[in-house]
Amino acid sequence: MGRAINKTSFSQRDFNAFGHKLHRCLSALELLLERPGFGCGETSIGAELELYLLDSQGRPLPENVAIQKQFDDPQLTLELNRYNLEYNLSPVSATGKPFSNLEQQMLDALRRLQILTEKEGGSVLPIGILPTLRRDDFGESAMTDEPRYHALANVLHQMRDQSCGINIDGEDAIHLVQSDVTMEGACTSFQLHYRVEPSRFTSLWNCIQLVTPLVLGLAANSPLLLGHRLWHETRVPLFKQSIDGRGTVGYEWQDPARVSFGHGWLNDDPMALFREMVQLYRPMIPLRTDEDPVKVVEQGGIPRLEELCLHDGTIWSWNRPIYDPEGDAHLRIEMRALPAGPTPIDMAANSALLIGLAEGLVDQVAPLLSALPFPYAEYNFYRASQFGIEAKILWPDLTQNGLQERPLVEIVRQLLPVAAQGLEKIGVDYLESQRLLTVIDDRLSNGRTGAIWQMTQYSKLLSGSLSRMEACRQLVAAYGERSISNTPVSEWSDI
Repeated sequence: MGRAINKTSFSQRDFNAFGHKLHRCLSALELLLERPGFGCGETSIGAELELYLLDSQGRPLPENVAIQKQFDDPQLTLELNRYNLEYNLSPVSATGKPFSNLEQQMLDALRRLQILTEKEGGSVLPIGILPTLRRDDFGESAMTDEPRYHALANVLHQMRDQSCGINIDGEDAIHLVQSDVTMEGACTSFQLHYRVEPSRFTSLWNCIQLVTPLVLGLAANSPLLLGHRLWHETRVPLFKQSIDGRGTVGYEWQDPARVSFGHGWLNDDPMALFREMVQLYRPMIPLRTDEDPVKVVEQGGIPRLEELCLHDGTIWSWNRPIYDPEGDAHLRIEMRALPAGPTPIDMAANSALLIGLAEGLVDQVAPLLSALPFPYAEYNFYRASQFGIEAKILWPDLTQNGLQERPLVEIVRQLLPVAAQGLEKIGVDYLESQRLLTVIDDRLSNGRTGAIWQMTQYSKLLSGSLSRMEACRQLVAAYGERSISNTPVSEWSDI
């Protein structure tokens, strides 16, 4: 969805032609994956960091277009809502100190953005959901005025009910009715990209699916929406409900959710995921190019597959396959579940844990999957979203006789040596690995995530007879001071 477009409405003929082109893209990709050596190369890690712009009162600052123009860097892009931006980090080699490199890139980008937003009387903040949002921060006026977002809003409106419910339980359960897509813009994330050779894709994909709930629970940083204390990672239900928004249809079938954890363990090569996205999901933005991708492959070239890439960008699974034709063409796994914030060092540590666990378990993943059918992995994902570091989840044990819930903290602590082995296997420096896994270990010991810190401080502020909005304002100010220091959240002091 980052592609610039110049149309916002389409005919049925457009959709039909686009659908045919998608199948042509699938044929080309299948031929490409059969080419010896395709996608082989150095393992690399990239990331996208979504951010909030704030005014002097800690409220959303709807100036993303102005800030982007002043920043003058193609790595900074606009997001759906006018108070959000996304910074695309440069990919780095997985060997050496990749996570420190990503951390430094984030620090540099945040520093430069802070200077610009200060000129507008504001600041920039990495946080999953901004606590100071109000109901009037959503709606058509909140949307960035870009054709691709208007096209997205138009098609989603046609695909779903006129108005959609946002219903999330928690200490202060919330029930809202919305008629547009801008609620999705409340959700800001830190999305990892991991380059994977085709021969390793299936096993690594399954490993990443398996361990995502563990890391999500420890990374949770989105407990508040409109002053309501909800899930530790409220982004998960909010994003899903604001995009899908489908009504109940009883026993009738309905289109598969465009925001999902997936449909099962991957038993085939990566083509199965690309076929699934084409065959299960209706196109939303049917823009075609003149490229004949099959002909390009047959002539020894690398096709751009722009239709397939565009379609992929309108299916928001929490882990997503990516085809990238740029430069040394390859496949990646995009990990979309982690929230933005609280600090660059926390996000670097989350990344190291996620990739380390996946690489550490990859050689034994097949028997683990037999011990945990996919619906239970999906269950783990939503349990971790709801309860964060306090969650109990199901974890496979090769000696088990039946399934049993265990504390997420206990499982991660047991697996930290596995994560260290995984990082060593891909060439991460020992000191790099130890520094970041120590951040995770401290979080486990202190029981403090971004979500825990926010909920604890918010409840404390409310007990002092502050209004919800004033408590949220003070919370955001204190969070911002600690975030900018790049001190791990496990060490944050109380307000």
